[in-house]
Amino acid sequence: MAPKRITSPVPDTWYPSLAVTMLAIGLVVTASFFIYEATSSRRNRSLAKELVTGALASFFLGFGSLFLLLASGVYV
Repeated sequence: MAPKRITSPVPDTWYPSLAVTMLAIGLVVTASFFIYEATSSRRNRSLAKELVTGALASFFLGFGSLFLLLASGVYV
């Protein structure tokens, strides 16, 4: 019985566009996080909003970096 070849669930041709899109979304969410932190007072800040915004930025920047590495030929 021959082993099955491991394939990506995402086509290779989508890597560059996914990288650009996810990194752009991650940078916009990160910028909104910094703007929120700089413009809101300490009394008006919401921990839940900060955690959700940070998690979203982390998700998009993490997967955007992964697809950027895959698009450039570094298979991780």
